[in-house]
Amino acid sequence: MPRAGNCLSLVGLHGGRCRRDPNLNLHCMGSKKKSRQDSASFTELDRVARYVRFLIISACDKEKGLCLSPFAVQKELKSIGDDPKTVKKLKSGDLLIETFSAIQTKSFLLAKTLANIPITVEPHRSLNSCRGVISEIQLQNTPENEILEGLSDQNVIHVRRIILRKSSDIISTKHLILTFSGTNLPDSIKAGYLRCKVRPYIPSPLRCFKCQKFGHSKASCRGKQTCVHCSSLDHSDVNCILEPKCSNCHQPHPSNSRSCPQWQIEKKYNRLKLKEIYLIQKLKNYLACKVIPLMLR
Repeated sequence: MPRAGNCLSLVGLHGGRCRRDPNLNLHCMGSKKKSRQDSASFTELDRVARYVRFLIISACDKEKGLCLSPFAVQKELKSIGDDPKTVKKLKSGDLLIETFSAIQTKSFLLAKTLANIPITVEPHRSLNSCRGVISEIQLQNTPENEILEGLSDQNVIHVRRIILRKSSDIISTKHLILTFSGTNLPDSIKAGYLRCKVRPYIPSPLRCFKCQKFGHSKASCRGKQTCVHCSSLDHSDVNCILEPKCSNCHQPHPSNSRSCPQWQIEKKYNRLKLKEIYLIQKLKNYLACKVIPLMLR
């Protein structure tokens, strides 16, 4: 019996195999180009969702914002990707959420509306990364861009060398600050054939350039403009000729001095805070890898 033009050969008759008719159009469900673009888009989304845990949800209409009650917000978030780990409303009116997993992150990144309000969902600019320090003498003369290229497959997204300034001289050190995508700091990394131990980066205390106090920035300061050199309120620090006086400990040094006892206390506090976060992270990783699998057996 002759076959119609676009019909496939029957399977099973006389032991025959199914053969595709050369005239059959397989592009009827969309072009390969579009399929590849969609595939690449979802691959990128999966890559981002793997390490992003903090998201900013903003209303597309900034004037109206997200005018919803806490109950409505919780209900809508649950309908999108279940309850987030944490939810916080920012001064801007945006929502900062922390997710539990990559699957939940992906669900929120795909969201377009919240209670019929058009929204944009983006990763937080700074909370989805962590910084560590490595010290390796064999990398002291290696350019930062070469180090970044060599470590990019280990989730390193930025490299900055610590430099020292002595009078007019700039001295490069063996210490490198590495920024990792994600919130989990690795114990070590491999730089070529070198295995380098990674320790947490402890930032300098945050000091306000307006009132000179610690713990906040100039953008959110409600204090008065204070001279960094003498702590006076009636002039700026430009060409100040008065005796130095710290506005934090009241000793005879400028407020930006690293010899200030208050600065050293703030530095120790940062160290203890980061050490606590690092230990909690290590405990979570241990539980996830060792204890929980045993409990599920």
